[in-house]
Amino acid sequence: MDYTSIFTLMRAEVTLTAILVFVFLYDLMAGERARRRFSAVVCCLMVVQVVVNLVPAAGGELFGGMFCHTPMDGIVKSMLSVGALIVFLQSDTWLRREDTRHKQGEFYILTLSTLLGMYFMIGAGNFLLFFIGLELASVPMACLVAFDKYKRYSAEAGAKYILCALFSSGLMLYGISFIYGTTARIDGSPLLVMALVFFLSGLGFKISLVPFHLWTADAYQGAPTNVTAYLSVVSKGAAAFVLLTVLVKVFAPMTEQWQTLLWIVTVSSITVANLFAIRQKDLKRFMAFSSISQAGYIMLAVIGGSAIGMTSLVFYVLVYMAANLAVFGVLSAVEQHSGGRVSLEDYNGFSRTNPRLALLMTLALFSLAGIPPFAGFFSKFFVFAAAFSGGFHLLVFIALVNTVVSLYYYLLIVKAMYIMPGDAPIAAFRSDRYTRVSLALCMAGVLLLGIVSAVYDGINAFAFGL
Repeated sequence: MDYTSIFTLMRAEVTLTAILVFVFLYDLMAGERARRRFSAVVCCLMVVQVVVNLVPAAGGELFGGMFCHTPMDGIVKSMLSVGALIVFLQSDTWLRREDTRHKQGEFYILTLSTLLGMYFMIGAGNFLLFFIGLELASVPMACLVAFDKYKRYSAEAGAKYILCALFSSGLMLYGISFIYGTTARIDGSPLLVMALVFFLSGLGFKISLVPFHLWTADAYQGAPTNVTAYLSVVSKGAAAFVLLTVLVKVFAPMTEQWQTLLWIVTVSSITVANLFAIRQKDLKRFMAFSSISQAGYIMLAVIGGSAIGMTSLVFYVLVYMAANLAVFGVLSAVEQHSGGRVSLEDYNGFSRTNPRLALLMTLALFSLAGIPPFAGFFSKFFVFAAAFSGGFHLLVFIALVNTVVSLYYYLLIVKAMYIMPGDAPIAAFRSDRYTRVSLALCMAGVLLLGIVSAVYDGINAFAFGL
């Protein structure tokens, strides 16, 4: 094996590992003065990592096929790195608080560890490496969810997350054992229906699809807001892409079976999440059910298993990342400057005290709802087109009807900010420069990704499917 190929095909993993080691040593040896620049150092390193991996490398295999790289893998890994960078920018104010200042290094190390696990999931050519990546992404994530462990909701959320993660990992490993028992191999061959069901159950937890979603609302509410943002976007996007890749490469002879399962799961996810979102008063629980609904829309791109489905999935995740992180950026800023106010009623009259943040929140919500001319409209159009071209006409119709329902509950937040009177509105404040940079990046995505066609065309050039 040519060892130089490790630094080309595994460029993203190598650079992220180097950053992880550097951050660990920086946290261990930096003095008090140097620790004040912790956020700046980590964000600069992530920018370098994104730039280095921006141009996808040619495809290839390493370690006897254990690790596989395609140009599309490189695009998705770069997207996840950008999402992690935005989360780091939005976390600066929270990490400078008196009760979290001493845990900055832990936050960055745990987050980068989960990101590295997602990289291995995406690049795995063998189920063993895939499962190692899954656990590397899941276990540190449980620590992040319980990061504010002395707060009751955070400890409860961490316990629920790790217990559900254990059961889902067990189910998935049981399904992989069926693969090995049936074929005497673990590198991807056609399997039994039960193997498919167990495998889909395991990844359904990561994507928070119905009926594997019951942990989502409690974990989102109890976790620190910035961790919730990371969990809702980066983790979900990686798992959705891996699901499509595995279905296409491994379960291709069983297309009819997994399309039937996905049809039921997609309809259930979109419908149940929309109905429960209407009832929510806590905005973090609200965004939890919103993310379940968005996961259902992502499955529209998966169900066809086509190249256009893969393109629309990656584009949808990119747009969803921009819009959702914008919403969570505003939620985090408000929470840090208002003593932890996150309920819907707290945002009554928000536009009168903080008009710019209210406008950014509105634009991001419009994009999540799929209102033109924002990028969310185009991303939904592409996933609908992918499902429609696969012959799933009724599924697309049901999803369209649910889009109207989702528009209603997104407008509830807009109504609170612009129409409802507030007896004690959130006081005017100025967010820190890191948050402003992150919100600017998110708004650029919301406004430009839909009209700059080169983004979609660039993704489409490397797509593959059945």
